[in-house]
Amino acid sequence: MTDVHTPERRSRNMQAIRGKNTRPEVLLRKLLFSRGFRYRLHVSSLPGKPDIVLPKHRTVIFVQGCFWHGHDCHLFTLPQTRREFWLTKIRANQQRDQRNVLALRSAGWRVICVWECALRGRLKWDEGALLNHLTGLITQDSTDAASLCIRHR
Repeated sequence: MTDVHTPERRSRNMQAIRGKNTRPEVLLRKLLFSRGFRYRLHVSSLPGKPDIVLPKHRTVIFVQGCFWHGHDCHLFTLPQTRREFWLTKIRANQQRDQRNVLALRSAGWRVICVWECALRGRLKWDEGALLNHLTGLITQDSTDAASLCIRHR
């Protein structure tokens, strides 16, 4: 199947996709701020340039897009065209994510990953429940990696 757009138009479309300040990220920042958390954004000196950094709690938060990071949920569908390209790209993103998480954890940071499907879509979390869960993860003493990932309900 051929692309319905010209290469120039496709390029413009892809350039318009945001890497920072996405709607899910801004929503999460507003929720955290309303709970009294203060944070830094996109700290480039940390591996992976985390979306939200809470220095007081030694915690970083990544807001992951389900498509770009290959999350197994209702928001992810592999494109029908250029499947091998997309599989390679998404796998590379996942491997980079793993390297960044390991580097941050070995440097003593708590890493929380919030998936896009937790913030939007038919299975999203209630904002109050999400904020309570996230507050618990940020302030807990344990750093169990399995509990530090928030996905759809």
